[in-house]
Amino acid sequence: MNLHAELKAALEAAADPGRAAPMQAYMRDQFVFLGVAAPQRRLAARGLLAGLKGIDAATLLEHAQLLWQQPEREYQHVALDMLALHRCQLNIGHIPALLGLARQRAWWDSVDGMTDIVGDVLQAERQRGGDGHAHMDDALRHPDFWLRRIAMLHQLGWRADTDAGWLFDAALMLAHEDEFFIRKAIGWALRDYARHAPAAVLAFATEHRQRLSPLSYREALKHQPR
Repeated sequence: MNLHAELKAALEAAADPGRAAPMQAYMRDQFVFLGVAAPQRRLAARGLLAGLKGIDAATLLEHAQLLWQQPEREYQHVALDMLALHRCQLNIGHIPALLGLARQRAWWDSVDGMTDIVGDVLQAERQRGGDGHAHMDDALRHPDFWLRRIAMLHQLGWRADTDAGWLFDAALMLAHEDEFFIRKAIGWALRDYARHAPAAVLAFATEHRQRLSPLSYREALKHQPR
């Protein structure tokens, strides 16, 4: 059996058909589901994905693309699990392919999963002395708001490595947008950085309160003492 046939067999064996309809409803009926919850999905696929150790990036991305084409949503999450597990095989040259994948069948679950992978790749590049924002300036201006969301969120968890100037400039660049997922992303990115630099985020949010949406402002200061 090949990888995809084995993954199919493993996921179908782990599926609870009774969970499929609620999972589909939670995603606003945009996708069909086998009915495999995240813990069971990871357990079912863990050995198969671990067996890909040492795989080259081109093959990794090929597997991801094939998984992305499957109708059931769990397969896109397995693709993300696979890319995250083997993210050390990826570099900034693969960012366009990752962003291209994120735009397919895009919704917050797959987009945010890809954001984590893109962020890890870019942080590793930054730590090597390279461009920690490679392709993010273009993504921030992209017509597809899902790519703008990835750009806004790509520094999540970077803490002291966060480029505060880039973060604040990006927040102001997108602050005028009405899209919920962008407004939420601005607030989320600022709130995450506030765990490392609360005073800087408070000062920024206070200064630009009239430009930030109420949602972004509220999210940014959610854990700040007031």
